[in-house]
Amino acid sequence: MTGNTGPYCGPGGLGRFHTELTAWLDEHDALFPRRAAGMSLADEVTRSRANQHRLWQAGWLRHGWPESVGGLGGSRLFRAVVAEEGARRGLYYDTLAAVGEVLGPTVIEAAPGLAKRYITPFLDGTEGWCQGFSEPEAGSDLASLRCRAVDAGDHWVVNGQKLWTSYAQFASRMVLLVRTGSTEDRHRGITALLVDMDSPGMTVRPLHAINDMAEFSETFFDSVRVPKDRVIGEVDGGWSIAMRMLRSERGGIFWMLSAWLLEELERLAGTVGFGAVDDEAVGRLFASVAALRARSWTTQHRLATDGIETPETSIDKILMATAEQELFDLVRDLLDGMLEFGDSDAAAWLRSSYMYSRAASVYGGTAEIQRNIVADQLLGLRSA
Repeated sequence: MTGNTGPYCGPGGLGRFHTELTAWLDEHDALFPRRAAGMSLADEVTRSRANQHRLWQAGWLRHGWPESVGGLGGSRLFRAVVAEEGARRGLYYDTLAAVGEVLGPTVIEAAPGLAKRYITPFLDGTEGWCQGFSEPEAGSDLASLRCRAVDAGDHWVVNGQKLWTSYAQFASRMVLLVRTGSTEDRHRGITALLVDMDSPGMTVRPLHAINDMAEFSETFFDSVRVPKDRVIGEVDGGWSIAMRMLRSERGGIFWMLSAWLLEELERLAGTVGFGAVDDEAVGRLFASVAALRARSWTTQHRLATDGIETPETSIDKILMATAEQELFDLVRDLLDGMLEFGDSDAAAWLRSSYMYSRAASVYGGTAEIQRNIVADQLLGLRSA
C-alpha cells in the first residue's frame, strides 16, 4: 500500500485523475500503436510494452507505485484507472500488461531491497518478468511442487521444471517458487526466488496452445545458480508470497479483463445489432459482465486498503470465467459460422479468443476448486 501523497489525493482526486487521463489519451492517441491484423505474439509483446513505457514516461502509470521504485505514490486505485483505460482503448495485450500487478506489489512489500534494484524497468515496460509457479504435477495443488533449490553456500542451485509459464520466452526475470524443505513439508517448505532468465542451465520451450498462440512455455532448470540475496521474503516462507501474488493477480488482471469484456460486448452489439438477438441471452451476458465489474471494483478498493484475503478472490475468478465464456458462446451463436469458418483477420481473432476462453475455467485454479474454496472457507460448508 502506497502513501496518500500527490496532486490527486483527497476528495474527488480519483475522478479528476480519470478525467485528465482520458483527455490526455485523446489528445495523444497517435502516440499509441494499436493491434494490427496478423500481428505475432512477439510483436504484441513489443507493442504492449512500448505503450506501457509511454504511459510511465508521461507520469500516468507512475501514480499508485511507491517513490522507492520510481513511482509517484498514492492509492493503487490510480493504477486500476490506467489499466481500465488501457484495456478499453486496446493499448495493451491485457494479460501481459497485468503481470506487473501480479508480481510488483508483493516484491515491493516483501523484498524492498530487490525491488529498488530491479523492479523499475519491469514496471515501466522496459523489460518483462514471468511467474514460475505451476509444474506438471503441481497445478491447482501448488503445495506439491517439486522444483528444488539446494543451499550451496553463497548461492542456491535449482533443478526441476515449471509449466504454463506465461511469456517466459520474452522475460528477463522470473519469480520462482522452489522446494527448500521436504515434500512432506508442503506449504512450509517453499521459497520464492528472483531468477535471471539468462542464467546458465535455464531452458525455455514455448508451447503452442489450441489457438496457435505460444503464450505459455515450459521452463527447465539444470543446476541453475541463483545468488543467495535473491530470496523474496523469507526462506521457507514462499507460500505466503504465493498467496499474496494470487490475491494481486485476481485484482489487476480481472479488472482489466472486465473492461475488455465490456468492450467486446459493445463491439458485438455494433456488429450484429441486438434487435435480432435473444433478449434473455443478452441480458444474462450483460448481468454476468456487470457482476464481474462490480465485484472486481470492490476487490480493487479492498486491495487498496489491504482488506481482502485470498479465499475471497475465488469469487472474482468464478465470475470472470463465467462472463468470458458466456460472451464468446454468444459470439459463436450470433455470427453464423464466421468464428468456425471465416478466413478474415477479424474471424481469426475471434476464433483465437473463443478458444482461449475455454481455458478461463481451468487456469489459475479450476472452477470446481474455486467453488470448493468458496463453500469451505467462506460459507463454512465443510463436507463430512
